[in-house]
Amino acid sequence: MLVPLRSLCRVAFHSSARTANLVAPPDPVSHMRPIIYSDAPPPPAPTYLRHPYSLDEFSATPQQRSEDLALQFKLQRQQLDDFHQHFWFDSNTRFEAAKHAVLASLPPTASPLKKESALSEFYTQWYIQEAHRTDAYTKEWRRRNFALIKLGTRVQIQQFANAVTDFFTAKK
Repeated sequence: MLVPLRSLCRVAFHSSARTANLVAPPDPVSHMRPIIYSDAPPPPAPTYLRHPYSLDEFSATPQQRSEDLALQFKLQRQQLDDFHQHFWFDSNTRFEAAKHAVLASLPPTASPLKKESALSEFYTQWYIQEAHRTDAYTKEWRRRNFALIKLGTRVQIQQFANAVTDFFTAKK
């Protein structure tokens, strides 16, 4: 199969940089590996004034609506990652402090078997104590993740609709 030279040149000499999301090293406390998004929204300009109107009150072009949806998706994705990171940071911080307190309560001459027994009891109690909190986190994380998937689907559909519209309006 022959490939036109023009398409070969376009592939070989593509001028835009390739982008990819990066995975950072694990956080020492939460043990989560944060994601560095290549398309992360820029941080908002610092301001003390709040806009008195919702952007939904103004009519926008399909292109602007698509960009607004894409920005909303990026922001919600970052919020979900922050929610996840903060939960595990808090949970692991409390776990390590409680574990340290259990080990500190043992006499310095405690045998390894006594330490093991105390930690076993601690792990059991920690699991029971944290079950409700972890279940609530999991339920909220799933709810937010599903909402993010729906929003991502809307972004893709809007971008596809814009591409189709641009294709047919360019033919005229």
